[in-house]
Amino acid sequence: MSAMAQDAAANAAATAQPAAPTPDTVVAKVGDDTITEADISFASEDLAQELANVPPDQRKAFLLTVLIDMKVMAKAAKDAGMDQTDIFKRRLAYLEERALRRAYFAEKVTTAVTPEAVKTAYDKYVADFKPQDQVHARHILVSSEEDAKAIKKELDGGASFEELAKSKSIDPSAKQNGGDLGFFSAGQMVKPFEDAAFKLEPGQISDPVQSQFGWHIIKVEEKRKSAPPTIEQIGPQLQQQLMFKSFDDAIAALKQGVKIDIPDAALADAVKQQSQQAEEAAPN
Repeated sequence: MSAMAQDAAANAAATAQPAAPTPDTVVAKVGDDTITEADISFASEDLAQELANVPPDQRKAFLLTVLIDMKVMAKAAKDAGMDQTDIFKRRLAYLEERALRRAYFAEKVTTAVTPEAVKTAYDKYVADFKPQDQVHARHILVSSEEDAKAIKKELDGGASFEELAKSKSIDPSAKQNGGDLGFFSAGQMVKPFEDAAFKLEPGQISDPVQSQFGWHIIKVEEKRKSAPPTIEQIGPQLQQQLMFKSFDDAIAALKQGVKIDIPDAALADAVKQQSQQAEEAAPN
């Protein structure tokens, strides 16, 4: 091999990236036991809440520390015979069933909710959507009726609503947005304010209106019918609803033909009510 070829080979070896770890890649050895990338992944799912408070570049070390501590404590517990107690065996059986439930959910329930199913649900949502009247308004808020009447007089004389809102409104946001409240639908504002705003036409200014916050002068900028949210906005909510329904359907199918006996009559009735409430809450 020529010197140039040797140099090229050496440079290639120096810059070669290490192979990506697999689930079976050993991260650490603890006595005769091992911790793999798969163990790190499982711990990451289980400790998601704790991980939220750990800087991203420290999370793997955090998880590995937890797993090492877990290994040595588990060995000590086994050496002491703690894994042979009835309560431990019951807890282990519970954890196994919970893990199997999650696996079944991921395999059978989650996969049933496809992007096409979400799109179909969205199309139905849009077809059933009932547009609401919306108002785009500004307001000037003051503490007394006298101040409100004085401001209304200035506005009737041609003063700028936006500038008066910035200089005289006690609403903290008015100094930045000139009292602009954006669009709102019925039920989003206090009733006296809402009633007055929806009676106005674009460009009109109200007389003083009292609410629990003080006295308002309201100007309506625009009126429109609300549009349905986009699929990007409501898609995650629809997906969650479909998952709940898929889960309920799967549970109902699995329970078919299975005899379930609850000796306590009151508890049996409570369980029945819980099931009925879940069915009623499920989306159609």
